[in-house]
Amino acid sequence: MIGVFDSGIGGLSVLRAIRTRSPQADIVYFGDTKNAPYGNKSEEEVKKLSIENIQRLFSEGATEIVSACNSISIALDAPLLSTLSLSEHNFIEMVEPTVSAIKERKERSILLCATNVTIHSGMYQRSFAGLGKQVVTLPMPELVKYIESGKDKEDIKTLLHSYFKTVDLSKHELILLGCTHYPLVLDLFEEVLEELHASVLVYNPSAAVAAEVAIKFNCEGGGKTTLLFSKETEQTKKTQKSLFI
Repeated sequence: MIGVFDSGIGGLSVLRAIRTRSPQADIVYFGDTKNAPYGNKSEEEVKKLSIENIQRLFSEGATEIVSACNSISIALDAPLLSTLSLSEHNFIEMVEPTVSAIKERKERSILLCATNVTIHSGMYQRSFAGLGKQVVTLPMPELVKYIESGKDKEDIKTLLHSYFKTVDLSKHELILLGCTHYPLVLDLFEEVLEELHASVLVYNPSAAVAAEVAIKFNCEGGGKTTLLFSKETEQTKKTQKSLFI
């Protein structure tokens, strides 16, 4: 069984992509909504919570793990994964599949929209450094909270406008959504960019991760999906319904 976890509902965007690519896979999802968001926590806090989340997935029968949260990637280093009996053969995070997919694209100038933790880690910047692609970062520290709390469309659009007004969008060819919550409001990103008359592509990494899962993991089964959250909210119910029903 494949286990997918995130700091909240954001990883459901990855789960949807995996389910679309591998409809027969048996998947259990755990969203740590009680402790969301992770993007403003310390590395030690993120590491502790991540270990607990992985152990929860193991207890549900998962043997292969997807970390559907960019903020977690920096905390889960090789020695720690080894102690959890995880390796490149049964563990997939967000950064490597995303960079591999974008490496083949023609766009050279990337605007990375992400949480503070992801940006400060330099994960994407270092990964793209040797590929001839320029990365400019745009922190969006409040967006996860807005999405998790179910803020309405206009509130989220106003927040996005406030972020985008700090950069020159004409200098960028691709916007990388470096947080799995952001694709849940992909339509609002596109609306705001249209209102700003910005002709820049918005890239959702979920498909790249789903492709990696299809290659590496056992995706044969009964197509069962189990959704678990550390705290059920109206927004978890609403998001589940919009994505999977």
